[in-house]
Amino acid sequence: MSATRSAARSTAKAVTIAVDDATTVSGLLQVPPNARACCAMAHGAGAGMTHPFMASFATDLAERGIATLRYQFPYMERGSKRPDTPKLAQATVRAAVAEASRLVPGIALFAGGKSFGGRMTSQAQAAVPLAGVRGLAFVGFPLHPPGKPGDERGAHLFDVEIPMLFLQGTRDQLADVELLVPVTQRLGEGASLHLFQEADHSFHVPARSGRKDADIRSEMLDIFVEWTLKVISGGPAGRHA
Repeated sequence: MSATRSAARSTAKAVTIAVDDATTVSGLLQVPPNARACCAMAHGAGAGMTHPFMASFATDLAERGIATLRYQFPYMERGSKRPDTPKLAQATVRAAVAEASRLVPGIALFAGGKSFGGRMTSQAQAAVPLAGVRGLAFVGFPLHPPGKPGDERGAHLFDVEIPMLFLQGTRDQLADVELLVPVTQRLGEGASLHLFQEADHSFHVPARSGRKDADIRSEMLDIFVEWTLKVISGGPAGRHA
């Protein structure tokens, strides 16, 4: 392992985030040297911020010069399997974004997350814009419940007025591609959709695809960084692939 990668891997730091007077959650801050941006990253419904997918995503972003603040939702902090109400989840998103801004000042701020975490972030942004956030990144946006295709869960996205990045597998059972593509097209130039052939909601690909999960993750991270830098530069971030 190179010295640069070793340094990037050593920067994860435990932090505490106050959601309100009665609620705090844990976070993990990972800031590489000369970070170009920071993203507050929320976890999915069934696994917390230390899940291997979240951990490797943060570490690999650090190796690419992007800082992250991963954080727990209160229900995950309690060890519960039942997600918080949208009101509490969105309050947690706001608290985490504010903490990321305080801990890593002076660089471009982004927010998003895996599945449920991304959807709660977009709902928070749609309700009242998150202070200082330049764009939202969704790693497997959950457009509908498994086996129940629909696009109602995407309605609030039309109230988001900052760039959005959608990273989606074509076998994602929570986002039928035939529904997701039209939604992102209607969102206009501010929405960028990247499809990963044969990948499921966890971005796993079958052996028949001829690719490995690591290949998908590497491509996904490169796209994430490219999009981030385009947003920072003020260039057109929207793209469908």
